[in-house]
Amino acid sequence: MKHLSSLSSGIGLGSTGILMMSVLTGCEAPQEQAQNKFLVIEQQASGKYIVVEEMPTDGPSRAIIRETDANGNVKERFMNEAEMKALAEQEYHKVQNGTSETTQSGGGEGMGLAGTILAVAAGSLMGNMIANSLMNNKNFSRNATSSNKSAYSRSAAGKKAKASSSKKSFFGGSSKKSSSRSGGFFGG
Repeated sequence: MKHLSSLSSGIGLGSTGILMMSVLTGCEAPQEQAQNKFLVIEQQASGKYIVVEEMPTDGPSRAIIRETDANGNVKERFMNEAEMKALAEQEYHKVQNGTSETTQSGGGEGMGLAGTILAVAAGSLMGNMIANSLMNNKNFSRNATSSNKSAYSRSAAGKKAKASSSKKSFFGGSSKKSSSRSGGFFGG
């Protein structure tokens, strides 16, 4: 019986140690889930596409594509989630073999339709792992930003920057380093 009580206290100490290590090192669970999106994508005079409206949706991802025909008339067409996913997957294969404009440097404003969809909705269409791997590419990240002109994107980016600049530590102080040091064990 004595052996079982020492074993259980050892497990408790180990679990507590792991919990404290994660708190002290600042481990955070990702706050953003891949959320389905409703997009309005507009073709520019250059033939490239940009997102002009973006909204989270509880339903499937979908888009309205605005294109100008040869006579200068603006036509709108609907794109469902399956069509968006097919285009995003085609563009992702180009990313993998190095031929996608989404990962090239020197791009102007906007990209092709498939690249724009991949840049804006990769997480909801293909999963967070793929979206995170793409966003680690500086060219992709820059091109994704240049192709998304929606107010929602600007608002979300502002909230993300504000949240990261005001993180608090576990013990209540700011996580920013200070030039003065306190003599206490936890700083402060």
